[in-house]
Amino acid sequence: MPPLRLGLIGAGRWGRAYLRTLRDLPDLALARLCSSNPGSRSLVDPACRITADWREVAEARDLDGVIVCTPPALHAGMTGAAVRAGLPVMVEKPLTLDLEEARRLQETVERAGVPVLVDHIHLFHPAYRALKREAARLGPVRAIRSEGGSWGPFRKDTTSLWDYAPHDLALCLDLMGGSPLRLAARVEESRQTPEGRGENYALELEFPGGVRAGVRVGKIFPEKRRRFVSWFGECALVFDDLAPQRLVRHPLPEGWAGDPPLPEGPGEPVPHDYEPPLNAALRAFARGVRGESLEGFGVGLGVEIVRLLKEAEGQLPPEGGSINPER
Repeated sequence: MPPLRLGLIGAGRWGRAYLRTLRDLPDLALARLCSSNPGSRSLVDPACRITADWREVAEARDLDGVIVCTPPALHAGMTGAAVRAGLPVMVEKPLTLDLEEARRLQETVERAGVPVLVDHIHLFHPAYRALKREAARLGPVRAIRSEGGSWGPFRKDTTSLWDYAPHDLALCLDLMGGSPLRLAARVEESRQTPEGRGENYALELEFPGGVRAGVRVGKIFPEKRRRFVSWFGECALVFDDLAPQRLVRHPLPEGWAGDPPLPEGPGEPVPHDYEPPLNAALRAFARGVRGESLEGFGVGLGVEIVRLLKEAEGQLPPEGGSINPER
């Protein structure tokens, strides 16, 4: 079977991660790249056509699919153009910055009938996939805690709510299989640093059945964090992307009630195969392009995350800042 011919719009920091990953996947070939950086030629094969005009990629007739890896303010226009041209799209998070724009894009995608995958990257992480399989066996989720952040990035036109929270919200909504009934947001810390103003946020989500999910995100964390804990009746599962064992199981006291008990000790590793999450996401995109499986496809989750982010932002003080984030 010949490799799929893909186009990539955007060769920034995360776009270059796509370039590196595509080189490791022999069944995928980068045929077109949109980049205005002359140095991009050294990053791709000689056969790859480079242009500064994104429409030459989004509307190309010699491609099997398009990856949109640009600032979110550009996602809707580029994704919409590609699906109207009949091309499947893999688009970065957040889907858009504006809820009405996200909904219009959803209508465009549904009318076109073209598969679109929003790259909420941690949903493709093998450790999270293993957590979901364990969750199906363990019974209903009783509580969730999620943390994601680091020191930076410090950008004048964005807050860490849009930089980091899409990941945590995607994990919570995916595991719970639906949206929260209520959301509360507050600023946990906000201060000026030598690099710029930074902030940490706390979100509280309540799902049907009284299940609560606490989320902490920010760009003034003392160290990088990506941790997702889910509690069940008999145990807690801890997915920590920065730990030596990315997924561990912690037994809990029998009949526990109230606040979830803190997992203690190293825990029991949960075996799972590993590959880099971006590899897994691109393989999922390839399966959708080939018509083998549309698992993980659709823009509904992306639209709902934009809605929740706007709701959270509306609860925050004005110093939360304007938004125009990029990956």
